[in-house]
Amino acid sequence: MIGHRLYEDAIALVLGTLIVSLGITLYTQAVLITGSTAGAALLIHHASGLDFGLVFFGLNLPFYWLSYKRMGWEFTLKTFAAVGLVSAFSRLTPMWISFDTLQPLYAALIGGGLMGVGLLMLFRHRAGLGGVNILALYLQEHHGIRAGYFQLGIDASIMVCALFLLPFDKVLLSLAGATVLNLIIALNHRPGRYFSAR
Repeated sequence: MIGHRLYEDAIALVLGTLIVSLGITLYTQAVLITGSTAGAALLIHHASGLDFGLVFFGLNLPFYWLSYKRMGWEFTLKTFAAVGLVSAFSRLTPMWISFDTLQPLYAALIGGGLMGVGLLMLFRHRAGLGGVNILALYLQEHHGIRAGYFQLGIDASIMVCALFLLPFDKVLLSLAGATVLNLIIALNHRPGRYFSAR
């Protein structure tokens, strides 16, 4: 597969992380949870009030060595940049947009969809959002395990933990959103499906 140009990668990183950050903002406002490393960061945010961006950035730090060893320096640098952008944009997005009314079901489905599309953009430009994404992409590229399905299993574990923190209806809505997110990845991010052109 022919690689992308540098400016194409840069545009995808910025737009992809902006889209993911909007989805996270919807989840933060509606007190929902998602999966992967972002889900763990949201759990900590909801439980403690700590800033999501700082928690998200910190949780990803241990995974960069695996990323470098297994996925290479280019993927690692792009992922580090993407995590940094989401950490920053997740703090800035609530300053750029606010909601007088936000139905939790809408937030769950649209927020999950936004995060899925944003992640898909990052994946197609050889970047992720750290943590579970690094492991999921490694397993798909080296062992043929679909990234979306692997993440769905991880997400289910996070949802079980959320049962001890959030109301049951919020966990159900969060599960629906996580399903939308992972279906977008599973149906669209397949080896050989996407080819870039110079």
